[in-house]
Amino acid sequence: MDLLELIDELEDIVDKGVSVPLSGRCLLDKDELMEIIEDIKLKLPDDLKQAKWIKSERDRILAEAKAEADKIIKTANEQIIEMVDENEITKKAMNRANDIMVKAQSESKATKDASIEYTDYLLENVERVVTNVLRELEQCVVTVKSNRDELKR
Repeated sequence: MDLLELIDELEDIVDKGVSVPLSGRCLLDKDELMEIIEDIKLKLPDDLKQAKWIKSERDRILAEAKAEADKIIKTANEQIIEMVDENEITKKAMNRANDIMVKAQSESKATKDASIEYTDYLLENVERVVTNVLRELEQCVVTVKSNRDELKR
């Protein structure tokens, strides 16, 4: 019989006890009560041991669950931090790339403008040289014509 059954039996004996009129007391079989109490005493240590074991097992399981939950939370926090860091790195890289593009476009425009200016300078010089050559050629033509006219006279 387990402990609860013994306590139920003890309760039944008390309920079935003979009442003493006008006193609120009852007569019980001492030997029967002592026997049940002895059985309870014998059974109690086993049940206490089992209850203690159950409690310690529950505490161990709760501690393991808490440790596992803490580990999961720590891992999740680390992943969040890593993702935030990656996002920040990506943002910084994008900003850096944009800065490089703006600088490259600016330098490209400056180089193009300088090239146009230099080419214009060269063409201006060529134009001057060609104009001078043409003037000299015109003078040569005039001289040649004058020489021919003189020859014909």
